[in-house]
Amino acid sequence: MAKPAQGAKYRGSIHDFPGFDPSQDAEALYTAMKGFGSDKEAILELITSRSNRQRQEICQSYKSLYGKDLIADLKYELTGKFERLIVGLMRPLAYCDAKEIKDAIAGIGTDEKCLIEILASRTNEQIHQLVAAYKDAYERDLEADIIGDTSGHFQKMLVVLLQGTREKDDVVSEDLVQQDVQDLYEAGELKWGTDEAQFIYILGNRSKQHLRLVFDEYLKTTGKPIEASIRGELSGDFEKLMLAVVKCIRSTPEYFAERLFKAMKGLGTRDNTLIRIMVSRSELDMLDIREIFRTKYEKSLYNMIKNDTSGDYKKALLKLCGGDDDAAGQFFPEAAQVAYQMWELSAVARVELKGTVRPVDNFNPDADAKALRKAMKGLGTDEDTIIDIITHRSNAQRQQIRQTFKSHFGRDLMADLKSEISGDLARLILGLMMPPAHYDAKQLKKAMEGAGTDEKTLIEILATRTNAEIRAICEAYKEDYHKSLEDALSSDTSGHFKRILISLATGNREEAGEDRDQAREDAQEIADTPSGDKTSLETRFMTILCTRSYPHLRRVFQEFVKMTNYDVEHTIKKEMSGDVRDVFVAIVQSVKNKPLFFADKLYKSMKGAGTDEKTLTRIMVSRSEIDLLNIRREFVEKYDKSLHQAIEGDTSGDFLKALLAICGGED
Repeated sequence: MAKPAQGAKYRGSIHDFPGFDPSQDAEALYTAMKGFGSDKEAILELITSRSNRQRQEICQSYKSLYGKDLIADLKYELTGKFERLIVGLMRPLAYCDAKEIKDAIAGIGTDEKCLIEILASRTNEQIHQLVAAYKDAYERDLEADIIGDTSGHFQKMLVVLLQGTREKDDVVSEDLVQQDVQDLYEAGELKWGTDEAQFIYILGNRSKQHLRLVFDEYLKTTGKPIEASIRGELSGDFEKLMLAVVKCIRSTPEYFAERLFKAMKGLGTRDNTLIRIMVSRSELDMLDIREIFRTKYEKSLYNMIKNDTSGDYKKALLKLCGGDDDAAGQFFPEAAQVAYQMWELSAVARVELKGTVRPVDNFNPDADAKALRKAMKGLGTDEDTIIDIITHRSNAQRQQIRQTFKSHFGRDLMADLKSEISGDLARLILGLMMPPAHYDAKQLKKAMEGAGTDEKTLIEILATRTNAEIRAICEAYKEDYHKSLEDALSSDTSGHFKRILISLATGNREEAGEDRDQAREDAQEIADTPSGDKTSLETRFMTILCTRSYPHLRRVFQEFVKMTNYDVEHTIKKEMSGDVRDVFVAIVQSVKNKPLFFADKLYKSMKGAGTDEKTLTRIMVSRSEIDLLNIRREFVEKYDKSLHQAIEGDTSGDFLKALLAICGGED
């Protein structure tokens, strides 16, 4: 069993079995596999209750008693995922890693994610043991095999990590921290092109403690986390590897919590990833992974495994997990501190928002108007020209084209477009042609007209727009529909939900920075409301969530976690229901990370059977010049596929072409 560092508390979920007798265990396993069929329950119960060191002794006793190889017998008796899991547990960790890497580079294609996960997360000692195990098991040199199967900067960084020469944590130089920050900044943000060698050298060799200080200082100096610079400057597998290294430097358990979540979310389970992590971390940091998992995803790792797997495979995984953290329904105190630190990072980060649609150089509205007229004149319509022009002009340029079109041809461009194109493409193109405030006003009007109300659209728009955007929407609504937005909301909604929407529609959110003392008072205000007093709780939340500035609310959320061991979103979901819950959750998610909020909405609009084209269109149109590039990055980070790929797989024809043009690139 892996020994914790001197003075450190053991954080694995598997312990040495008391009263261990390897011969007795070997006999029990032999009996379980003897005759017709095998007693899988007995096998999993025994193997998941022994430490890795004890399992090695069982292998030796089995060979001594029966002259047979235990792993070979287990492979013969068991099948599928359960076999892979049990056999993985029977190997020493270094040999288990060696087998995973061998499988990752064998045959056609390479499993880059497996290489990244193992080599980015292992300590110097674990890397040295892995290299030796690979040599022993396959009589091959691991570095040579990696070089033969990878290329470019990705290959170089893997080779650096394979040396296992990361500096130890005990020596940190303040001057060197400053120098590394400057070198990374000059190698990326300040340079035309990127000096990848500097990123490789610093991230591949400096100690974890040193790099944590570098990351903190980098954020203070540049106003953006190192991850944002890596995403902006690097690409492909090299970018993914460097992000994994940074995550493991910050918190290896958090990196694995995220990997486990991604392995089980959505349709299908990535069983190889799930098995590899549960086996390799069960005697290292499984308790830390569980705590962070519970904090980040508001559900226990145990419950997610339980709902996502089945049979003996599930039973064995749950034994490795070691316990259900949902029992108390709240966070561990340690995990609350992790959440507190996450808010601390969020409170100081200044994320640069970027759209994907920008003003075109050498803009000529006259030429564009003529090209559009030609595309719509005569028999048939040239959709490609329409898409190309409209998706590659900024909204301000499109308004000039509209005016020029009318001046030249005495015709309304919007009316002509409506008569020439139809369906999803028409909704998208006409949406792009409208000024943003008028587009949002129209979406709100549609959400409230006819039988029933589209509360999700009302929430999405009113919970995410800035004061200036809200005021412009109110003016546009009055101009276009001769009625105030407030009156429309009052007629179409009711109760607390109506009050919240009207409060948001005033566009009077404070715009100052945080006030720490006030933030503590605000957090106390919502924390003190007795559970079950729904009306009072909703009123208090409305007073704070609808009026305080975003920076201030981030600090309130942080203080709330510190006071209660709950994330504020968790409390809202637990204590409230219906539209009130949904609008408060949307505000909180928007405050936490607005691009991620929209990335989630886009993902949900395309997942499963059927596509929610209206939501997809609305977000692509409204965010294209604000933060769609940030949304793309959050999308690929969370869902392990790019927004470009999701759109490509879920839409078709000219609608697809136009969406991809707005998307602006493949990540």
